[in-house]
Amino acid sequence: MQTEKVIEYIVKWLIDYATTAKQKGFVIGISGGIDSAVTSTLCAKTGLELLCLEMPIHQAENQSDRASRHIDWLIANFPNVKRQPVNLTPVFDSLVAALPTVDNEEDRFMSLANTRARLRMTSLYYFAALERYLVAGTGNKVEDFGVGFYTKYGDGGVDLSPIADLMKTEVYDIAKVLDINQEIIGAAPTDGLWGDDRTDEDQIGASYPELEWAMTMKDEGKIADDFEGRQKEVYAIFTRLNTMNQHKMIPIPVCEIPERLKQQLN
Repeated sequence: MQTEKVIEYIVKWLIDYATTAKQKGFVIGISGGIDSAVTSTLCAKTGLELLCLEMPIHQAENQSDRASRHIDWLIANFPNVKRQPVNLTPVFDSLVAALPTVDNEEDRFMSLANTRARLRMTSLYYFAALERYLVAGTGNKVEDFGVGFYTKYGDGGVDLSPIADLMKTEVYDIAKVLDINQEIIGAAPTDGLWGDDRTDEDQIGASYPELEWAMTMKDEGKIADDFEGRQKEVYAIFTRLNTMNQHKMIPIPVCEIPERLKQQLN
């Protein structure tokens, strides 16, 4: 990959899109992870306004600290960057308290994890509407179009996706050229939706390089029986997630009524 030219291309694309949309800049949630660090830096390089939101919800301290230090770095290097802390923990707790109880709390862990992402999306769009900003998405290609590892109408609810055509490994390549803090580059990827340190690999069962390999194999028309051992296991993980999460990757289905049924009988 011609990394420097890819960076220039994305920055110009962001400028052109915001200018055409007549928006002043971008708003983005900073998680302390590699994707939000790279995306926010690309947005900062446009010279347009960039508002970075910190939105902790019972967040692990190391994630919050990495996010805060990244924003410090952005502000020190780009005069167009501002920060806005938004503590969503009491909002989340109030919502949970208002919901009906369940017999087994573990039954709703995933629903509540996705609720965190949707609260953050709501906050991003509040500031986007207030300031005439675009919500910048942080999803990469293998997450968005491979395994669907994001929350529908949560971190998947954005106005534009600057890095969604880049594999995770390519995002790391860009991070190094952008001089992203080494603690972010070296941190294990996590969605930060659980209030602990579980990683993406813990949840998925495969690393991003493995998933990228499986995505390439699927595009080449391979099937599970073409592989053995760990490769077969990884390919099965990828195809299962790719199948079950298609509802995130395709447009919302519309029930199209046949014209003959719309026509009024005489």
